[in-house]
Amino acid sequence: MSEWRGIPREEVPWFPTIDAKKCIGCRECLTICKNGVLAFDEASQKSQVLNPYNCVVECRTCARLCSAEAILFPSEMEFTQWLNDYRNTHERNDIH
Repeated sequence: MSEWRGIPREEVPWFPTIDAKKCIGCRECLTICKNGVLAFDEASQKSQVLNPYNCVVECRTCARLCSAEAILFPSEMEFTQWLNDYRNTHERNDIH
């Protein structure tokens, strides 16, 4: 996905982060996500984010199904604020 709602995907701060202290290495997230966002680090025996911009914007399935609650996403309020700021900035730039 190269764009999300007309915004270049690499500019959209939507992707998981993994709390390594909480991750139990069950690999369930790898089973759930089919977009290559996550990988398993054999050395640490933990999941890690490999391709963050492959994540489907606003999808939280891996986090919802993580029994260890180790996967985090921006809060809805943070993401909405980012989106509003982005639109306001780019609308002003489009006017000038």
